[in-house]
Amino acid sequence: MLETDGCEDYMGSEMSLPAPHRFTVDEYHRMGDAGIFHDDDRVELIAGEIVEMGPIGSDHAWVVARLTRLFERGSGDLIVWSQNPIVLSDEDEPQPDLALVKPRPALYRKTHPGRDDILLVIEVADSSLAYDRREKLARYAMAGIPEAWIVDLTGDRLLVFRSPKGRSYEVEFLVSPTERVSPLALPGLAIGPRDLGDTA
Repeated sequence: MLETDGCEDYMGSEMSLPAPHRFTVDEYHRMGDAGIFHDDDRVELIAGEIVEMGPIGSDHAWVVARLTRLFERGSGDLIVWSQNPIVLSDEDEPQPDLALVKPRPALYRKTHPGRDDILLVIEVADSSLAYDRREKLARYAMAGIPEAWIVDLTGDRLLVFRSPKGRSYEVEFLVSPTERVSPLALPGLAIGPRDLGDTA
């Protein structure tokens, strides 16, 4: 007979695995300074976890460029922050495809825009749609970002979210292909799905 020396008690007991380490924004930056990430790595910090972002396809790149152009035309003094980091909490530093931020250029040379600087975030989503709606939208709502848009490339849709409360937004609506919507921070600028097509 095989002697177990009490191993059955150990194996039968419930094993507890150590919790994964959650990184802070400061630790995340120190890892970058130490050269842990390569120059071409596309990563962001979400809920303390380092998340690898997918490669940027041509359709995605065009829509981001088009949004940037449209917002720069009508942003006034506000800054169009395109595919750059923003800081939402000690454990959240996402890189939305576009953010509209308050005009504080001297501050942004020293630190990324924070939750109080951000008026609008926009995610352009294809394969990342479920993740953006579930995880990233929750982080934006928890940070109190007043408005978030998701451009759904898989369905040629524009989804708008407003009035953050807890982990979600109380107001959510779909902008149809024939409609336009104005950001809360820029009531004079109207954008719709057709504006994101192939017209320069």
